[in-house]
Order: sequence, then structure tokens, then C-alpha cells
Amino acid sequence: MSTRDDIHTTRRTEPNGVEPAFSEDDLQREQLGPRGVPGQPDKATMTPQRAKKTPAEGHFDGHTS
Repeated sequence: MSTRDDIHTTRRTEPNGVEPAFSEDDLQREQLGPRGVPGQPDKATMTPQRAKKTPAEGHFDGHTS
């Protein structure tokens, strides 16, 4: 078999930029929980960027910068 034939018979699992539906991280989260402690809830919450950037009421004059 030539080198050219070897290259064409190699199969790719996923193209670049495409994540698999189930990753190793997902497997670890299932076994160990989101924080590495089985049975504990995920305490991390995301704050929307708009809420973080907009000043609290009373300090807001219409401009965010």
C-alpha cells in the first residue's frame, strides 16, 4: 500500500470546530458532580454581561461608560 492510500483510508472522527455530543468532561461531571464532589449542586451562576455593566439605580444617568 502506498502512502497516498494510507492517507485516504484514515477516518476522522470529528472535523475541527465541531464538539462531540458527549465529552470526557460530561462523563466526569456525571461521576463526580459539577464541583468534583458527588451529590453536591453546582453553585456557579452566570450573571448576564448587561446586568454587570449597567450601574445600580440612582447612579445611572443614561450612559454606561
